[in-house]
Amino acid sequence: MSSTLIATWILGPLLGILIFLFIFRIVLTWYPQVELNRFPFNWVVLPTEPFLVPLRKIVPPLGGVDITPIICVGVFSLLRELLLGQQGLLTLMSRVP
Repeated sequence: MSSTLIATWILGPLLGILIFLFIFRIVLTWYPQVELNRFPFNWVVLPTEPFLVPLRKIVPPLGGVDITPIICVGVFSLLRELLLGQQGLLTLMSRVP
């Protein structure tokens, strides 16, 4: 099994889970009364917060709304498409004999 195929099998689900968690994080912003430090919400916060903290320093809230999870969904979706899409780098590398 080639290394690009292994990377595809690992990166595909990992990026998919991260995108899902960021979408769930966007939904959680609609409910400010939710305590993010409590179970089960901390399962969403812990893996996403390391990506959001540095991005919040660059992109401040617009009108009191934190848009960094939306930016992360876009970035990780783009990354997944560039690497694993039909014309993605890892997809094309795995087709080369």
